[in-house]
Amino acid sequence: MTVLQVRNLQFGYHQKPVLHDVSFSLPRGKLIGIVGPNGSGKSTLLKLLAGQLPLQQGEVDIQGQALASFSTKALARQLAFLPQRPVMAEGIRVEQLVQYGRHPHQGWFNQWSAEDARQVARARDIMQLEPLWQRIASSLSGGQAQRAWLGMILAQNTDLILLDEPTSALDIGLQTEVMESIRHITTENRTVLIVIHDLGMAARYCDELIALDEGRVAAMGPAREVITKALVDRLYNTNVDILAAPDDGAPVIVPRRRTS
Repeated sequence: MTVLQVRNLQFGYHQKPVLHDVSFSLPRGKLIGIVGPNGSGKSTLLKLLAGQLPLQQGEVDIQGQALASFSTKALARQLAFLPQRPVMAEGIRVEQLVQYGRHPHQGWFNQWSAEDARQVARARDIMQLEPLWQRIASSLSGGQAQRAWLGMILAQNTDLILLDEPTSALDIGLQTEVMESIRHITTENRTVLIVIHDLGMAARYCDELIALDEGRVAAMGPAREVITKALVDRLYNTNVDILAAPDDGAPVIVPRRRTS
């Protein structure tokens, strides 16, 4: 079943085109990565899909319904969006941060419920947040903070999750920890669309990749088929060797030194 359908999406800032005729669909229960060089339109695409930017041309359907037809709160019950640099309220505890994920499901006559408590407890357990539950969120390390944010997203309980570079600025150990958590989310038949810079991580963890080049889809398909030397060299204006990892054959991208 298709969770998200994008058709002929085009967008620009102040007359400057950023995305050109972007089309793709996302199946349920998969981890799909968006890769490409800086300035290729990755974050802009995610913001458009999350309703953070207005559509200019093209169509976006979520579960078969037009994106424009959703109210802000109704959209938050369909998809969860974690931006690149989320702002954390001063003094908020991890428990409160995760509970905030239930806000789209509440209203004047539908306050905190047993279902809210169940979803929050579930997110806490899946993201292994119990030891951090009463900690001030701003005091957490990078990897712990990302797990807390993912806990909030998981508590939101949507079929579609959009993540903008959740592993940026993390060391390799924390990147692995966060990607394992994200991968676990898809085992619950949720679809995750993630902007990611590390091509090795993308190839190892993602089911499929969408490669953007100057706002256009340059390649799309199974992750380990998309990552080729020709594509990487062209996208990043570089010269790489691609080796096979000894345990599972995942591509390892090694840039060659440039000589004079």
